Amino acid sequence: MVRITVVLFAALTCLSAQVMADGIKGEAGLGLSYQPHDPTGSRYETRPVPYLDLDWGDVSLSTDDGLTWSALKTHGFSAGPFLNYLPGRTANGDLQGLHDVPDMGVVGGFVQYAPADFWRVFATLGEAVGGPEGVVGRLGGEIGYPLGGGVIGSTNLTAHYADAQQNQAFYGVGAHASRASGIARYNASGGFQNVALTQSFEFPLTPQWSLVTSASWIHLTGSAADSSIVKQVGDSNQGEVQAAIAYKFD
Repeated sequence: MVRITVVLFAALTCLSAQVMADGIKGEAGLGLSYQPHDPTGSRYETRPVPYLDLDWGDVSLSTDDGLTWSALKTHGFSAGPFLNYLPGRTANGDLQGLHDVPDMGVVGGFVQYAPADFWRVFATLGEAVGGPEGVVGRLGGEIGYPLGGGVIGSTNLTAHYADAQQNQAFYGVGAHASRASGIARYNASGGFQNVALTQSFEFPLTPQWSLVTSASWIHLTGSAADSSIVKQVGDSNQGEVQAAIAYKFD
């Protein structure tokens, strides 16, 4: 996996010349998110978040998908490497006594089928770097639709996968952490971590500016839902709402 990581990172780095040559299209902005503090849902907090949906030829940068390169494209199918960001966890509040989890990068590959601009199905698989090692992945679909008056809606359903090492980092509790936190010991196993349903709307404000909103329902599954952290201080059903002002690049 280390060799794969190096090759994928080098491939994405070599795209800088193409990125500079192609014009930027899409949207970028900044907003606020009211979301769970950590994947177990121990509490909620408001955070500033970027909104990104940009394309430079075959290179894309988005808030959900990260940096992707469609190295292979044919008849609606595309595939290639990606780099993304995986937020960590600060063990405070109800999580006091557990270990912190640092922010991480994810490097891997994706495949997508999108015969039209308004819908797609996709899958990703990558390796976490810069923190607890492990494999993470996503499997999902998204559809967009006009609602009149320039308003665009979209619905996304995504299942998130993590192996035992990654799940243990966020949902497991070792003997020492159990004594320090008062949360029962738990060994997490690999599998699908959660299913997230997101409904988004984009409202035009001017020809170049728009308001982008989204609301998500996140349901923990499998080993994540069975975690003693979730049962004692968290929640297997979580929500998230976001709003951002975005500028459109033509």
